[in-house]
Amino acid sequence: MVLIKEREMEIPVIEFGELDGENRSKTMSLLDHACDKWGFFMVDNHGIDKELMEKVKKMINSHYEEHLKEKFYQSEMVKALSEGKTSDADWESSFFISHKPTSNICEIPNISEELSKTMDEYVCQLHKFAERLSKLMCENLGLDQEDIMNAFSGSKGPAFGTKVAKYPECPRPELMRGLREHTDAGGIILLLQDDQVPGLEFFKDGKWVPIPPSKNNTIFFNTGDQLEILSNGRYKSVVHRVMTVKHGSRLSIATFYNPAGDAVISPAPKLFYPSGYRFQDYLKLYSTTKFGDKGPRLETMKKMGNADSA
Repeated sequence: MVLIKEREMEIPVIEFGELDGENRSKTMSLLDHACDKWGFFMVDNHGIDKELMEKVKKMINSHYEEHLKEKFYQSEMVKALSEGKTSDADWESSFFISHKPTSNICEIPNISEELSKTMDEYVCQLHKFAERLSKLMCENLGLDQEDIMNAFSGSKGPAFGTKVAKYPECPRPELMRGLREHTDAGGIILLLQDDQVPGLEFFKDGKWVPIPPSKNNTIFFNTGDQLEILSNGRYKSVVHRVMTVKHGSRLSIATFYNPAGDAVISPAPKLFYPSGYRFQDYLKLYSTTKFGDKGPRLETMKKMGNADSA
């Protein structure tokens, strides 16, 4: 495991190539430590085509410049900030692509055929990586290899989608967040991010840890709320945010390997947590409490699950 030092905090980097050699046991232990003690880490040698990743970033940046940038800077939020006014809005330009169980990419305005095809190629590789990662986590948790995949499946298989976001230059970064403090609702989050502009921060041990831009197309991983439930609190989701910057526009391509809407989530029987509930019910609560403490949210779902099973 390589360690990146940033403001006296070391962020784990897992070398996935080591999983196929004599260092497999050591790497599995390091992966478990990163999941258990951090909830976020970087992955290198992940096997995803890095030329393809470069193409995805280039095309998304071009799409933003051509179709989204002007609209963003003409928004009421931007006008209000120029007058020194703030709001609960986030300083981001984003859209969501659903890949599985059904795709919506053809419905997104101004998406070119080439960008659509490139994204499909990228997420196909990323989906395989997410499944492999889920099996490795199951192994470390003492579960059957496909327990996470099966738990997330519902009637049509796990959900897989990507939030594409740009965090534009902000003239008053002290007044606005790119994205306010929150944990992620789902399961496994795999981030392809900017290689130049910083902004992402995670909260650990009482301090905010800045995540450096991703050089050489490393993948940044973090744990979502549903993995915390399934692992009975062992692999905890972590509060994070995006800070605005005055110079530079940050790219974020975050892909989510999540439970299906009708998947019933509960701790793996070997680990145990609250009674099961539907992920879509969790999302309803999450939509109104995303930027609050996750503790009360999880307690609410625990009570709901227990009431339903009574």
